[in-house]
Amino acid sequence: MNWQQLISNKRLGQEDKHTERHDDRSEFKRDYDRLIFSAPFRRLQNKTQVFPLPGSVFVHNRLTHSLEVASVGMSLGNDVARELTKLHPELANTLFEEIGTIVSAACLAHDMGNPPFGHSGEKAIQTFFSEGQGLRLKEQLSAKFWSDLIHFEGNANAFRLLTHRFNGRRAGGFVMTYTMLASIVKYPFESAAAIKKAKFGFFASEAATYCKIADELGIIRLSAPNEPLRFARHPLVYLVEAADDICYEVMDIEDSHKLKILSFEETEELLLGFFDEEGKQRIKRRIEEEGVTDVHEKVVYMRACVIGLLEHKCVEAFVTNEQKLLDGTLQGCLIDNISQLEREAYRRCEAVSKKKIYNSKPVLDVELSGYTIMETLLTALVEAAAEPKRYYSTQLIQRFSSQYDINSENLETRIQAVIDYISGMTDLFALDVYQKIKGISLPIV
Repeated sequence: MNWQQLISNKRLGQEDKHTERHDDRSEFKRDYDRLIFSAPFRRLQNKTQVFPLPGSVFVHNRLTHSLEVASVGMSLGNDVARELTKLHPELANTLFEEIGTIVSAACLAHDMGNPPFGHSGEKAIQTFFSEGQGLRLKEQLSAKFWSDLIHFEGNANAFRLLTHRFNGRRAGGFVMTYTMLASIVKYPFESAAAIKKAKFGFFASEAATYCKIADELGIIRLSAPNEPLRFARHPLVYLVEAADDICYEVMDIEDSHKLKILSFEETEELLLGFFDEEGKQRIKRRIEEEGVTDVHEKVVYMRACVIGLLEHKCVEAFVTNEQKLLDGTLQGCLIDNISQLEREAYRRCEAVSKKKIYNSKPVLDVELSGYTIMETLLTALVEAAAEPKRYYSTQLIQRFSSQYDINSENLETRIQAVIDYISGMTDLFALDVYQKIKGISLPIV
């Protein structure tokens, strides 16, 4: 692959207008702005990140997480552009210099396809069809569509959300640039080729769209003509992934300290573990010299130091492995390719997070409640899609927005409309619909 082809500001659905300009913004900045002002992005403020949505202590939701990831992504992209233009002067004054904006926009979009209640929402959709009441529909659905359902993946759903032409919308969906769209596809293969934790990057309904983008950008196709689609990653995916990895791991540690899941001593040990002895002492001296005595502010300062260090190390890893990235042969993520001290400190944070955070009672309570809510919604709405002429089905179908093709003659299209509708819900809206379906909440004035 080559950078000149990989970085394109051509817009999906408006290829014929490629040469037109409407204002002084770059096309990639227009991507960023379009996402910031979109309804699906706003809805992220009411979707679970890890912990329950805030009570008295404000922890991260999908919106604040995405904004922080976009900030780190901007730094990663800008620093990589600066370093690689030194090595390749021919990239100066080209679209390549805008990769900070491209990565930042992709970071904003990376979680937009996630259903309510985090990963338990994904699991609820998968298991409803693989082992729940949806299993009875298997023989009525195509093999590819069934594979997409039982492996339902928020990453693939984000690509659909941005590219699919929903009812009443324009061709190209959000009409984003080709490079920005390629940069969010973390697992560039269809569900039949999913290997790592059954994750994949696009549904069968959007496979042709991804192929079109990949062909335009020169992304390497790894699968043979008769095999399930599988491509190399666009190199900028690694920067989006690194920004996400840095933010969720480090910020989960900070949130855990706020919620008293981790003590200050445990938090300090984890965060200072990214530095050698000289670095640890320098950070401690700076905290003391600036008169910071509040333990939360101490954690904030240490967290900022860790993010800065990891950003620098990931830029180094990207530049060092540039040729492997362009060849599509780099193994693992950028965190896997940083130096040993920082990599091992990151793995320690992962281990503690898995043991003490992701299995903590508040998190498990959200997952259990969210799973039950999602299962109930799926049972009612998929049944309505499968038997649309029943009285109760007609009542439920009236809840759907006109953008969803729930009245299609095709069963798969109706079921896809249900998945689109449910996955777009916020946590609170899903709870509200659940309560109304169960008769728990009545619209009585």
